[in-house]
Amino acid sequence: MLETIRKTAQALELARKNEPLISGERIMPDKEAIIMVIDLLQSLMFPGYFGRIKNEYSIGHLLSSMCAILHTQIVASSALSGCELDADSICNAFIERLPEVQSALLRDAEAGYLGDPASENCEEIIYCYPGLYAIFVYRVAHELYKLKVPYIPRIMTEHAHSVTGVDIHAGATIGKNFFIDHATGIVIGETTVIGDNVKIYQGVTIGALSTRGGQSLRGKKRHPTIGNNVTIYAGATILGGETVIGDNVTVGGNAFVTESIAPKVR
Repeated sequence: MLETIRKTAQALELARKNEPLISGERIMPDKEAIIMVIDLLQSLMFPGYFGRIKNEYSIGHLLSSMCAILHTQIVASSALSGCELDADSICNAFIERLPEVQSALLRDAEAGYLGDPASENCEEIIYCYPGLYAIFVYRVAHELYKLKVPYIPRIMTEHAHSVTGVDIHAGATIGKNFFIDHATGIVIGETTVIGDNVKIYQGVTIGALSTRGGQSLRGKKRHPTIGNNVTIYAGATILGGETVIGDNVTVGGNAFVTESIAPKVR
């Protein structure tokens, strides 16, 4: 056993020295710190449910704490990606957007309540529903994505993915009044565009038609566009960057869609 450990340690050390992907010292973003940012943002977005915000001073204190942690992680992410980012300007721009994010989340919560007769009230949606948590994490991560912050948006959405089973890429564009019912097993790809008043159920995939192109597809529209007032039932799969689901359409459960569906006139 000891001899096996010695030989394996030598082999791993050789790789550590010589393999470019793992050699050298790296400044890495701290996943636990980023989850702490999520927790602080949840308190800021939903005071009274998470944390104990009592007044403007409490809000300012939480904002300062959140920004201090976020600033450090932006610096680390910048170093790891090899790009130079102005962490001060990014933090400032991010916190300026938080009132708008909060407004969107409150409308998402209301959409959840109005769309689910099993819910008692909006409070239950905010405090209990994993779908709203996944949407919350997506919306804050999306703002950092738009500010071109590397790694952190992905760490955020993958945390929500691990907790809820909902995988929303931070690059997706999602409109107002979005609701995920029975949230689990859901995938929404990076270049997806979703309109207003959209409701999806468990097991839905809004994905790329083919990934065989690999990195050659980077920057191209690979995922569908979903119009306004669309409902997508459980198990449906909608694929392809040219696929457009028109306004007012209902996609049935377990449907496999790779072609556009015209809008439905109400």
